[in-house]
Amino acid sequence: MSFESFWYIVAESDKLKAGQVVRRKVLGEWLAVFRGKDGKAAALRDRCMHRNAPLSKGMVVVDNLRCPYHGWEYDSCGKVKAIPSESIDFKCTKSRRVQAFAVIEQEGYVYVCLDPDAAKTVKPFSMPQYGQKGWRHIRLVNRFNNNVTNCAENFIDIPHTVFVHTGVFRTDKKQKIDAVISRNEGSVEVSYKNETDNLGWFSWFLNPSGGEIAHYDNFYMPNITSVEYRFSPERALYITSQSVPCADDDTLVYTDLTYNFGIWTPFAGPILRWQGQYVIDQDVVALAEQMEVINKYGESFANTAADVIHVFVESIRNAIAKGQDPRILPNREVTVSFWV
Repeated sequence: MSFESFWYIVAESDKLKAGQVVRRKVLGEWLAVFRGKDGKAAALRDRCMHRNAPLSKGMVVVDNLRCPYHGWEYDSCGKVKAIPSESIDFKCTKSRRVQAFAVIEQEGYVYVCLDPDAAKTVKPFSMPQYGQKGWRHIRLVNRFNNNVTNCAENFIDIPHTVFVHTGVFRTDKKQKIDAVISRNEGSVEVSYKNETDNLGWFSWFLNPSGGEIAHYDNFYMPNITSVEYRFSPERALYITSQSVPCADDDTLVYTDLTYNFGIWTPFAGPILRWQGQYVIDQDVVALAEQMEVINKYGESFANTAADVIHVFVESIRNAIAKGQDPRILPNREVTVSFWV
């Protein structure tokens, strides 16, 4: 198993129009992602085999991608379908092809898998409540100058919220929170207790009763976090982030805000989008500053009880980096308390 064994978002389906080509980078691999006139999405290595021109600078001709330098055309499987300079003598041979990658479209995203064998058995992550009656979705895309591990840890880290997002999303109330943290089958699951009203500006709307909130944080290998808040049977919110590793310090994050607020659902979107982006903007700055220090002094962390979550996430990602399957790691469950 490797990081290449998983599916990564390269575009939102409705943003990749027929006849369009875009350049993407995943795990250092350059991709030319395009949609033919037939509507089929494809991904090729962004390198024409002729003179190494970037295919992403080219154009879609019917269902083929044409290189901008000498006009070579490639189909969705990477086969050379036309060479203008050879005219009627052109022959399509097995050796004339560029690397093509598996593509799947699911729940409004275009995914690419760099490992052809894994692509046959592994499936992309299924978004919670996607397309379900009564639920709505907001999608945000942001670039972080940090790595996937640190991004994922930030997205499921409560203690930083009272300092980075003071007032907007929690304040320092010295409230005791208990958490049950488990590592199981390549995932980390956290269940919190004792959370009530410390949710920032919109606590009055999200949890008007002030009762205990059902809050769960989850990490799914190798790059997905999903936060679930259940305020009442009629009010719930999921924050799901898929972190795409472009480079060691460059991560593109697709965030889904999935919500159901009962009769208020049709009206909540603009406020939720605004606050979600506001919070993310603050995290973008915090993670960029963290990466500057890491680049200077190296990555060495001191941990508290609340950081058991991060330790488990790191153990999973470290296993993948070593070519191991994290599902063989022993299952563990820890109960901790911390204050925010």
